[in-house]
Amino acid sequence: MESKTWIKGKLIRRYKRFLADIELEDGSVVVAHCTNTGSMKSLLEVGAPVLLSPASDPKRKTKFTWELIWINQSWAGVNTANANKIAISLLQSKQIKGLEDLQEIKAEVKNEDSRLDIFGKDKNGTEVWMEVKNVSMKEEEYALFPDAITTRGQKHLKRLTEIKKQGHRAAMIYIIQRNDVKYFGVAKHIDPVYAKLLEEAKKIGVEVYAVQIKWTKQSYSFEGLLSSQ
Repeated sequence: MESKTWIKGKLIRRYKRFLADIELEDGSVVVAHCTNTGSMKSLLEVGAPVLLSPASDPKRKTKFTWELIWINQSWAGVNTANANKIAISLLQSKQIKGLEDLQEIKAEVKNEDSRLDIFGKDKNGTEVWMEVKNVSMKEEEYALFPDAITTRGQKHLKRLTEIKKQGHRAAMIYIIQRNDVKYFGVAKHIDPVYAKLLEEAKKIGVEVYAVQIKWTKQSYSFEGLLSSQ
């Protein structure tokens, strides 16, 4: 996800969930695709610098994808589609403590009525099923998930809980695409059902990894795992 060809601009507005008006350095205004379907609470600041990537498909209606926004003196990732790519890259480079011995890593693997983000096997040959969530909301020093009610996320937690009960390993990987937080937590006030399901999953051994990354204009780096509070 090199960003050397990314284009600078300023945020005018985000609307209809998937669209954002961006003013480029030459004063022209373009419409960029926004992959983040959540509320983007605490991630929107009118006039803030942003970075866009040009669309690879010339036939696409929106010619740019919104990648980053400069907020709280650092870059924060807006493109939720990057979360899975980041997770797989960190797993392959063995940077996530607790998941550093995974082999046979695959993306988008079907498990009964769900398709989970990542599958692998540990050194003992035990299956490890993983779901990845992008985290962008900030409240004080906390990165919180979710920023909107997520029935899909609830479904995935239930599936991971069942997988764990079957004797396999199951894990939630939360990719925190901002560097201005110190802890990870669940937004109980936004989705109490999700919070309850995650607590129940953790009690039976579903693993939780809150992975913080730091974006620069060129790329990202792994900052470490945040503790849950």
